[in-house]
Amino acid sequence: MNILDQRVLRGPNLYASRPCLLTVLDLGELHGVASTDVPGFTDALLALMPSLMAHRCSPGHAGGFVERLRDGTYMGHIIEHVTLELQCLAGTKAGFGRTRRVRGKPGVFRIVCAYRVEAVVLEAFDLAMALVGALARGEAFDLEAPLAALRRTEERHAVGTSTAAVLNGARRRGVPYFRVGETGNLYQLGWGSKQKKLQATLTGDASNIACRIASDKQLTKTMLKEAGVPVPGGSLVTTVEEAQRAARRLRGVATVKPLDANQGKGVTTQCHTPEEVAIAFEAARKHARSVIVERFIEGQDYRVLVTGNKVAAASLRRPPCVTADGHRTVRELVALENQNPARGKGHTNILTQIPLDDHALQALAKQGYDLDSVPPVGVPVRLRGNANLSTGGTAEDVTDLLPEETRAICVRAAQKIGLDVAGIDLMCRDIAQPLADQGGAIIEVNAAPGIRMHQYPAAGRPRDAGGAIVEAMYGRDNGRIPVIAITGTNGKTTTTLMAAHAIRLAGRRTGVTTTEGIYIDGRRIQKGDCSGYWSARTVLTDPTVDFAVLETARGGILKRGLAFDRCDVSVVLNVAADHLGLDGVETVEDLARVKAVVAASAARCTVLNAEDRHCVRIAGKLRDRIEVLFFSLDPDNPVLLKHLAAGGRGAYLQDGELVIANGARHQALLRAADMPSTLGGHARYNIANGLATALALLASGFTPEQIAAGLAGFVSDGLNNPLRSNVFDIHGVTVVVDYAHNPAAYTALSCMARGLVSSVAGGRTVGVITSPGDRRDQDMAAVGDACARGFDEVVIYESQTRGRAAGETVQLMMTGALATGRSQDLVHGRLNGREALRHGLSLCRPGDVLVFACGSSLNEVVEALRESDPVSASRIAAQVAPVARSVESVAD
Repeated sequence: MNILDQRVLRGPNLYASRPCLLTVLDLGELHGVASTDVPGFTDALLALMPSLMAHRCSPGHAGGFVERLRDGTYMGHIIEHVTLELQCLAGTKAGFGRTRRVRGKPGVFRIVCAYRVEAVVLEAFDLAMALVGALARGEAFDLEAPLAALRRTEERHAVGTSTAAVLNGARRRGVPYFRVGETGNLYQLGWGSKQKKLQATLTGDASNIACRIASDKQLTKTMLKEAGVPVPGGSLVTTVEEAQRAARRLRGVATVKPLDANQGKGVTTQCHTPEEVAIAFEAARKHARSVIVERFIEGQDYRVLVTGNKVAAASLRRPPCVTADGHRTVRELVALENQNPARGKGHTNILTQIPLDDHALQALAKQGYDLDSVPPVGVPVRLRGNANLSTGGTAEDVTDLLPEETRAICVRAAQKIGLDVAGIDLMCRDIAQPLADQGGAIIEVNAAPGIRMHQYPAAGRPRDAGGAIVEAMYGRDNGRIPVIAITGTNGKTTTTLMAAHAIRLAGRRTGVTTTEGIYIDGRRIQKGDCSGYWSARTVLTDPTVDFAVLETARGGILKRGLAFDRCDVSVVLNVAADHLGLDGVETVEDLARVKAVVAASAARCTVLNAEDRHCVRIAGKLRDRIEVLFFSLDPDNPVLLKHLAAGGRGAYLQDGELVIANGARHQALLRAADMPSTLGGHARYNIANGLATALALLASGFTPEQIAAGLAGFVSDGLNNPLRSNVFDIHGVTVVVDYAHNPAAYTALSCMARGLVSSVAGGRTVGVITSPGDRRDQDMAAVGDACARGFDEVVIYESQTRGRAAGETVQLMMTGALATGRSQDLVHGRLNGREALRHGLSLCRPGDVLVFACGSSLNEVVEALRESDPVSASRIAAQVAPVARSVESVAD
């Protein structure tokens, strides 16, 4: 078996709305081998992974996959299920998968597996291949060691329980989030200017000073006392003698703890004698230079969670304890309790395993036991003096018992320290009674409190502590900035920039991705093809962006999926033959399914081309909650008319004006000729782009006046929209430079060119054309055909060979052009773009229009003219110089 291609699809994609791993796998010698062809295969597989029996598969019920195995299913399908189950066995749930043959390639399959942790699914797939391959060869396979390694990978990338609770709260409220880095618990919640950072339960709104105060227990006590909050009396000491003197001054039982440790580290409660104080001091000094000796507060240990300006939850914390059975030693009882599936190492499980350390030994000694003691049956044995969950404690929810006075004190304590999220530790005999009435006190304030005890209490009602933290961060807002996602075969970049221009004019700071680069508030920060996942993420993680407009190209969708779970408005401009034969997209219908991923991601509205049959089909497959807005250059388009008659919204061109319609109301926005990008109304493709832009902005809440101003002010030149219908005058010849590279785009450009020369007697059109070498032979020929039919004369050159022999692409396009019957005198071949442009200009006279399809940059025009026409070269260079100074490109 051989992996031909493998892609991690991090967002909504062609196969699912969730993250998936796509693998193109050549089964090699296992092609055509079914599970029934290998004696004992199914039994061996189920012996290794009996949990596969629960897989439903196509029969739709538990055991369905086993039925398929016993009836005979192929190895690609089996690898899919094994990959999914290995992830589950490692600790991450995954249930969606799909295996399909690759058309025209026997033995090659696309295998799609959902995942939650990227590193885990990659390792699981490799392990599934090894396992299935071994069993298919009739060999034994030892799963224990590699499965243990897979579990370790999951543990390295696992999200802490408290962090996961906050993320679940965010998900329920529709707040998007990104993990910052592959491991660790640092996340960005929200997008753009609404983003906030979160690490475990510590939010970005918590200042460094507030966190430092909370970590200094003595300073915290001083500030709380100043605020009138009850705290235990005590002293800060640095030597054992000072600790013993401080304990004597308290005239009672003392608690000894480090100044700035957490999770109960080094804390000893109930020190009665100088000897106990000395031992406790040494334990505390292991975690801090300075030690606090304070009055022991009689009662029970409680944790109150404050989020924002309210109490979200409260728990009674109990120290770790085991109940004797009269037969087992303490050591054996603890080992048995630690086998509880709810207990794990660190913070990955609901509870933490009970450690048998020095603190446990001290706690046992106070009760007259050691680890090898066998206490009487029914006796509870405490393993610690404090009740932190991180050291094995348990918790019971008591939120509803808190009196208002206690709630107010806890909120006041958090606000005094300056924390938006805080864990308030207090001691008292009865939490249902006011603290002052029973001598209770707040003993600590925690800046990053664990919330496992509130989410998953051992007793009492679970509280949505994670959701409370998200509510404190965002209130009723979902942390999203508006997002418009734009796709289509042609016009994506222009439409994206057109919309962004109007949004900026309306006073919003934009983040924009295009095939020309990334723009933040109108300034290009990165150059290159930036229409995929990582570029969109750059915009969505930029703290200055109020509104995102994202060009979303086919390649990015297929390579990584979408960078967003949903957008507000999606736009599909058109679907035409381009990039076919690449990445499994063989037909225009396949391409339409890729574009439909963007349409389906809309939360509110999608804008579609009523004149494009593929767009119309997309509309029929969308969820009912997504409003469809149609646009058309033809005001009598039947799809548009039916849509408007039913009360839908749309836009169209009539008598040279762009019109938006809402049921019976039709409103003219502006004349097409008043849009600079339409070249006096002749570039009908940019009128269509303007109609799509108008609807996207209308659906986003902009007024008709704001929309009209944006369309009228957008200029498609070498500075604002390079390689998209940029117009230059070269000695009376109108030269239009464009990025066109497929038949539909060339047809549109030739129509524009004919419109520009229609008023000039004897004016001619010349097309200097090319196409990337990775297109299919028939696509190359189709480009030649379209250009021969559209232009009076054609010069064909080679731009990007992409694996083809020199001259091959030119010949293919020339063959297509000559097949139209066009005279060979009117079809010219050149291997170099600069030479082709110079030759095209030599064919022109004043009043002619030359369309130069440039596949690289506007500097190619400058270099082509530098020797033959230095004056024109310098003038054009001055117009595009700001583009040339942009930063280098970045891979998406």
